[in-house]
Amino acid sequence: MENLLSICLGIGMSAACGFRVFIPLLVMSIASLSGHLTLSQGFQWIGTYPAFMAFATASVLEIAAYYIPWVDNLIDTIAGPAAVVAGILVAASSIIHMDPLLKWSLAIIAGGGTAAIFHGSTALVRGASTALTGGVGNHAVATAELGMSAGLSILAIALPLLSIIVILALLLFIIRKGFQKLIKSKRTEGAAP
Repeated sequence: MENLLSICLGIGMSAACGFRVFIPLLVMSIASLSGHLTLSQGFQWIGTYPAFMAFATASVLEIAAYYIPWVDNLIDTIAGPAAVVAGILVAASSIIHMDPLLKWSLAIIAGGGTAAIFHGSTALVRGASTALTGGVGNHAVATAELGMSAGLSILAIALPLLSIIVILALLLFIIRKGFQKLIKSKRTEGAAP
């Protein structure tokens, strides 16, 4: 059961990395410093005060950058690979009692993959917002992403199994919207002479 909870925690934190790279790491650092989270061997540095200060500073800069029109889209290109790396890192740091090969395989596939899916979907939403509103609506997108990242991070630590249910619901929503958009574009192509 402990392995299942740690995997759920890792995937939940990885999904949060897809919305914001540094918020989940900051939440993990705070949880570790307060004694609410045990980190895997080799990752205890996340729960140190220097790491906390670094994650807090990076989080503030990341949040601020996403509120500057057009800079937010530039940050998305940099944050894509960074979100995947952060997703792998948080997943690996949360899985405690597991064979290293299995742990890193899960971290790369489930952690990095989950972060990539959520970051890709938020990048598409931000691109659509920029196209439709000229960047004015991106503040609402940035606020929603920040809330999702912080909320998922806290939920993953407090209730890991519930965080997986929320993530699965979000994934189903993303898949459903993607298929609807695909079907709509196929109908539009079919109707055009």
